[in-house]
Amino acid sequence: MILTVAGTKKEYPPDLTVTKLLEAEKVEMPMYVTVSLNDEFLKREEFDDTLLKENDSVEFLYFMGGGF
Repeated sequence: MILTVAGTKKEYPPDLTVTKLLEAEKVEMPMYVTVSLNDEFLKREEFDDTLLKENDSVEFLYFMGGGF
């Protein structure tokens, strides 16, 4: 199955959940990442149950605070 992950098309096995994709991509600090699937934000509790489909587009976003 072909997915676009962080702007790059890659091949993955079928029956891949968002949680498994995070593991496959070796995402650092997955507990702090927000996932956008086809331009829609997913709730963290949906990661385990959301199966990815051919041609899905996935982005990993980190929101960082900061200041002076």
